[in-house]
Amino acid sequence: MAETERAPVKLSLLTMMTMVVGTMVGAGVFTLPQRFAAATGVRGALIAWAIAGCGTLMLALMFQALGNRKPHLDAGIYAYAKAGFGEYLGFFSAFGYWATTCVGNVSFWVLIMSTLGGWWPALGEGDTLLAVALSSAGLWGFYLLVRQGVKEAAAINRIVTIAKLVPIVVFIVIALFYVDPQVFLDNLAGPADSPLFDQVKATMLVMVFVFLGVEGASMYSRHARRRKDVGRATVLGYLAVFAIFASVTMVSYGIMSASQMAELRQPSMAGVLESVVGGWGSVFISVGLIVSILGAYLAWTLIAAELLFVAAKDHDMPRFLARQSDRDVPTTALLTTSVLTQAMVLIVLVSADAVNFMVDLTSALSLIPFLFAAGYLLKIAALRDGYGPGRERGRELALGVLATAYVVFLLFAAGLTFVLVSSIIYAPASILFVMVRREQGRRWFSPRETVILAVSLGAAVVGVAGLSMGWLTI
Repeated sequence: MAETERAPVKLSLLTMMTMVVGTMVGAGVFTLPQRFAAATGVRGALIAWAIAGCGTLMLALMFQALGNRKPHLDAGIYAYAKAGFGEYLGFFSAFGYWATTCVGNVSFWVLIMSTLGGWWPALGEGDTLLAVALSSAGLWGFYLLVRQGVKEAAAINRIVTIAKLVPIVVFIVIALFYVDPQVFLDNLAGPADSPLFDQVKATMLVMVFVFLGVEGASMYSRHARRRKDVGRATVLGYLAVFAIFASVTMVSYGIMSASQMAELRQPSMAGVLESVVGGWGSVFISVGLIVSILGAYLAWTLIAAELLFVAAKDHDMPRFLARQSDRDVPTTALLTTSVLTQAMVLIVLVSADAVNFMVDLTSALSLIPFLFAAGYLLKIAALRDGYGPGRERGRELALGVLATAYVVFLLFAAGLTFVLVSSIIYAPASILFVMVRREQGRRWFSPRETVILAVSLGAAVVGVAGLSMGWLTI
């Protein structure tokens, strides 16, 4: 594993767009009918999609604006946090986003095994010893695949992305023929004992999870053939995915009652299709789920390794993570990602409800990096950093305000539990930061960074105390 300065592989607009779609279209879309039906009805779903749709569009446009405004910044979400708020918060953003990918990848393997468990009981809910062993084998199989080269892995991702969209589109088309207007109208209201605002808020974390990946092109920006393709791929990929996700949710309300959908086993899309076409519908969607998850896992593994590699090259992660093979693969970063994912897979054996917890934790971990990126656009627009005369500054200032406000709302919707649990994960990461500063012969923390460290450790202590005393539950 020798270091090299070879020029990175250049990716086309189509390939980068499929990476955006590939990272977003994973397991989440197949769980939407049950997650929405358990939380709200048609009315609340429409409001939730309007909020999440507009909010995520603001994030997509934010990444497009930052890509155009700061073209020299690679690895997107991490680089923006560092440029805007300093090395320590940039480090937090890099680590947090990397942890997001690892936690999310664990949920992928558990969902695959849980789906197969419908036919092979020994796999249970994806939490048996056999399920963990097969998940581990798959994890290291993908590690070997990505080691073959970024170009090869990206090409496979494009093929898988197209293949996994087929069952989702087929579901939408078939469901449209079976939509019952009366069933749809009967599902207008959500749970009678839940106010509409609470219904909408209850959908927000799953919304974050399904839209994770909207920043996928910016995370791999150093490989873009043309810099402007980063923004285009982000917006085009988002619009395609939004149309698919909203369609899956809304047509389902016309097939089954919300109470029936709320009781479906995941992947609930399979249960909805089975109710109108029979058993083959469940098999068809289950196979689509497995293909979809494998494609998303590949895309997220590429992003996770790339993030650690670029952070190490920028001297914000320990230097051993900057090693690169002659195939343009960040080998040590890839190995580190796989090792952490493997460790978290083993935790499934002792977890009571691993899938739901990891899905929500994945969403919560991602919010801090998103907040820093949105805040950076707001900062450079407010300070006129790089802006000349014209209306662009005003538009991007408004975009920064809206994107920041949306992420703050998501933090509120996530709730205190996941904010504090996220702090428990973030706090120990400072050990890596100390390693970097020692390698550079620098002071470990500046006075400002010491304050940030104290806040981080304080939140982590509160989180640990809450879990141990029982007033926080996971």
